[in-house]
Formats: sequence, structure tokens, C-alpha cells
Amino acid sequence: MQRPSPRLAAGGHPVTWLGVNFWSRSGGPLMWRNYDGDLVTGELRTLRDHGLNMTRSFFYWPDFHPEPDRIDEQMCARYRDFLDRHRALGMTTVPTFIVGHMSGENWDPPWRQGRDLYTDVWMVARQAWFAREMAGRFGSHPAVAGWLISNEMPIYGSPPGEPEAGREAVAAWAQLLTDAVRAGGAAQPVSLGDGAWGLENTGHDNGFRLRDAAGLCDFLGPHVYPMGDDPVRQHYAAAWLCELTGTFGRPVILEEFGLSSAFASAGSSARYYRQALHNSLLAGATGWVAWNNTDYEHLREQPPYSHHAFEMYFGVTDSAGRPKAPLKELASFGALLERIGFGALRRADTDTALLVPSYLDTVHPFTRPEDRTQVAQTGRQAWIAARLADAPAAVLRESDGLDGAAGGRARLLLVPSVKQLRSATWYRLEELARLGSTVYVSYCPGFHDEQRGPWYARLDELFGVAHGLEYGLVDRIEDDEVVFTLRAPLGDLAEGGRLRFPARHGTASGRAFLPVEPAGPDPAEVLAVDAHGRPALLRRAVGAGALVLCTYPLEYLAALTPRINPEDTAVLYGALAEAAGVRRPVLVPDTRVAVDRLEHPDGRVFVWLVGQSREEITVEPVVRDGRTLLTLDGAPAGKVTLEPHGVAVLRLDGPG
Repeated sequence: MQRPSPRLAAGGHPVTWLGVNFWSRSGGPLMWRNYDGDLVTGELRTLRDHGLNMTRSFFYWPDFHPEPDRIDEQMCARYRDFLDRHRALGMTTVPTFIVGHMSGENWDPPWRQGRDLYTDVWMVARQAWFAREMAGRFGSHPAVAGWLISNEMPIYGSPPGEPEAGREAVAAWAQLLTDAVRAGGAAQPVSLGDGAWGLENTGHDNGFRLRDAAGLCDFLGPHVYPMGDDPVRQHYAAAWLCELTGTFGRPVILEEFGLSSAFASAGSSARYYRQALHNSLLAGATGWVAWNNTDYEHLREQPPYSHHAFEMYFGVTDSAGRPKAPLKELASFGALLERIGFGALRRADTDTALLVPSYLDTVHPFTRPEDRTQVAQTGRQAWIAARLADAPAAVLRESDGLDGAAGGRARLLLVPSVKQLRSATWYRLEELARLGSTVYVSYCPGFHDEQRGPWYARLDELFGVAHGLEYGLVDRIEDDEVVFTLRAPLGDLAEGGRLRFPARHGTASGRAFLPVEPAGPDPAEVLAVDAHGRPALLRRAVGAGALVLCTYPLEYLAALTPRINPEDTAVLYGALAEAAGVRRPVLVPDTRVAVDRLEHPDGRVFVWLVGQSREEITVEPVVRDGRTLLTLDGAPAGKVTLEPHGVAVLRLDGPG
């Protein structure tokens, strides 16, 4: 299956944005009032000298648009100087129009007077006029690389505590604003700056839909600042959102990511940046814009820093302009991209797919938000487990059909901890198995007690079992740790082998198993039993493939368990991959290391080893098909030592 990663282009050639969101130390959001061109040059030079090639910049709306029909020309003159200084250093920038929201505060021009930003016709016209005028002023400047309509518009247009905007109003607003940029004569790529926080990625309906944005925008840009309870999930948070966002066929730019050094030590800041950069690259991101260029400790009396102290410390340089650990990681990453010719690389195809139920991105009648939350949580956990199994999964949205935009057919299709699929999808799963796929489905009755249980079509016939459910009740998991014992070999797992899954977390409804026995004219084979001798993993051969049923919601249990990764679901997925014939030309039989590949049209293949251990580890990759693993300098790779949460990039030699 293809894992597309479309690219932005300039002059017919792919471009890679590597940069930062930029406010000068002279004033943060108020920098245009206190503009210091020489300081800006020094700040930009520091970034350029560390390999960065662009910034994202902001028309602070109250300053640039002080009256409904007037743009402040002094501010525009300062912005033009800002652009000239980018050009002098060989850098570009992406201006942002409606700002709006910034760093923990919303900032209105005084003339807004509470008007709705989406549905008040006059107010929308003022925004469109502003965008058109600014695009007309600066669209021909060679330092402008693209445009963003807003900065995190969902929390400016609908602040916390206020009703969310409606999809139709948001879509109309987005159409009018993007049309205004084009009406101003600007030809550069355009996106919304909304953060990609809408229904399709999070299950939360804020009115912004990626499906709508993909029809208007030239790229899509996740903003990612995870708060979590598991280091591995933290390291993959940005990558997961990039993978989901990439299902809409537009280039994905990791438009905002980073951390406040108030919340993280220098060492952990470096590790987080390293992981976010490399994992998002492997998940299809083709541009990275960190938040942000500098610290603002001397602006402690100025909002938003006066009331959000941690916002002073998101910089990749400190308040004196000295590089911090994240800037050094960005420099190392940029040097690698240059060395391997990233502009021409594409993600390697995969034989593994993860099905994301339509209950994430569609508000089906008489379903609850918790249903969407479950899909988002368990999908991310399963996607991570597949990566740690060295079987990275393409994402298929049920809403797009099971063959999806990725093309091809998966040898291994993962349907993790699922309560609900569309009725016809269950029939399609059997068809895919008959065609040769191994289809893995794990049971989950859901988060809550409303119509609790498996919304499956033909459960018994599909899996060759007879279930023993009682209406309105669940079979609660009795043990704090679920243990599977293999009754038959599975892939590289031998009969008698054991897998262990912590099971202390979950709601009273969700922490439940599915009681089944093999039954029917085509009964399933029991692959594994639990500690009580009950079938835990069953396989029914179908045509050229198989349907595998797991009676425990392994991914759901793991998703709710703190500091659990890596865990044995990755081991199970690795065994399923072997049994399904998933092609893994390089693998590391240690779930603390994830393996993935990028390919060059000239036949070169680059292999990433991404470590998820808090300690230094040494591993010896297994290389198949008579190929050889080399360092980038051409020496045999042999054993590879990874620093804590380290990354190694190697080259795969030999015929593919």
C-alpha cells in the first residue's frame, strides 16, 4: 500500500520548509510597534546559521488593521523591511493574516465590538478585505513563501466556553478568505492556520473540517502540543496527527510544534524535538515550523507573558539569542535532510494498514462523543504498536472505503478495539480476507453503557465462533494483567509462548472481554487462551487469507495505561505481520526500536532506527532478501548503538 507524502513546490521543484514561528525579542506580538530591524537581522542570522530556511510571521491584527477601512501603512513599511531582511539572508516567510489568537490570549481590533467572525457578513467582509489588501501589497515579494489565513482560528472565533462554530459557516468563511488572497494577486500556497484540530483528527467538532479545507488549501498544517502520560505516545503525538492529516491528499506541514523549557529540561527538550522531527517525517510531514524563535523573559510585564509565564520559554534561542537544545536538534535534522536529498524521497510502501472507523470523522445519528474519543485513542495506540513492530501502517479511513486513497491491498489489516463499523464494512472485511489479507479485529464494547456491546454484522459467522454475551451486561476483565498463552504457533511466536497485557485501566463498560467458543460449519482455530483457559485469539481461514479475532480490547487497555509503551501488542502485531507475509526488509527484534524507510527514485533506500528507550541500547538489525545495511558513509552497519531516545539513519544496499 502506498503511503503518500505530497510536496509543496516552487518553480516546479519540491521545497522543504524548516523554520520557526517568529516574533522578535523586541516585543513579541507587539514587535511591530517596537520594530528593530538590526535585531531582526541578528535573530534571522542565528536561525539561518543553524540550517533553517524560513519563518512563519504574523500581521498582529489590532496593529495592522486599526480601523475597518484602514491599514496602518507604517506597520506595512516595517513588514516590508522584515521581508527584505529575509531575502538578504536567503530566507523566506509565511505571513499570517487574522491574528487574532496568540499565546494564551485573544486580541481584537477595537472596532470588532463582539461581532461574530464567521456569520456577521460585514465582519467577514472586513477580514476578506484585509487579506486581499495585504496579499496585494506583499504577494510579489520573493521572500513570501506562502500564506496562512489565521492563527488557531477555532479558539479565536469560538473561545473556550462559547458555542462551537458550525461547519457551513466555517467553510464559507474559509472560502471567502482564501478567494480574497487570490483576488489580491498572490500565487503562493495558502492554508488556514487552524491547527487541524477538527473532527477528523480528534473527534471534537469545532466546525473546521479537514475534508473541506483540503478542497481549498494547498497544504494542511497540524499544531501539536500534547499533554500525556506515556513518553512513547508523546514522541508520536505529532506524527500520528500528520498521518491522519495526510489522508486528505494535501502536503502536510507540521506548522506548530515545540515545548516550553519551563516544562522540560534541556535534555528532554532535545529528545522531544528529535523524536517529533523524525517521527513526523516518517509519518508524511514534509515541512516543520517550530514554536518559536526566541524566549521573552524581559517581556514579563507584557501580555500574554504577564499571565502565562511558561509562554516566555518556547524559544529555540533564549532571551539573549543564544541557541537552546531544540535549535541544535533542528540544525542536525536539517543537515541530515540535505545529506540524503530529502526533496526527492518518498515513503516506502507498506503491507500493513490501520482502519480508522467512520465513527471518528462522522457524527452518526444517536452516537456519543465518547465513541469518537475511543476511536482516536485506540487508533493512535495501535498505530504506535505497529511502528514498534517494524510494520508501519498506512491509515485507511472507513469513510473513504477500505481500499482508500492509499491504493493497493494490505497483507495485514488492523481493526483495533472496535465497537462500531458500518454494517457493510463487516462484509468487506471478509472479502478482503478471501482475497489474501489477514484481518485482525479486537473486541471492545465501548466507553459507556448506551447500546454497549459489539455493533458487528454476522459476528459468529464472520469469525467462526459462538458468542456468549448477555443482553445489557458485560463480561468484566477479572485480572490486573491479561496473559495470553499460545496454543499454536503464530508467525515468529512459538506454541507455549506468552504475551502479557496490563489491564488495570478502563471504564466499567470498556474493561471487558468477549466470551466465545469456536462454532459453526467453519469453526475458528484457537491460537491463544487467557489465564482462565478461555479463547483469547482465534483465526478463521478464509480463501487466501484469514480473519483473526482478539477477544480482549488490548489497544484500548494500553491507550488508557500510563507509561506502558512499548508493550506486548507490538509483539503480537509483529507475529501477525510474519504470519501475513508482511514485507519487512529490515527489522529489529526489540520493540524499543522502530524501523521505517524512505526511498529515492534512483534506488537508494534510507532506513531509520528510532529508539524508545530511556537508556542507551545496542541492537543488531535483521536484514532480509540478501541486502546489506550500511552507514551513510558506506561502512557496514553491524550493531547499532542508540543514545537514549536516539535515532540512527542508515542506507540499505542491494537489489530491492
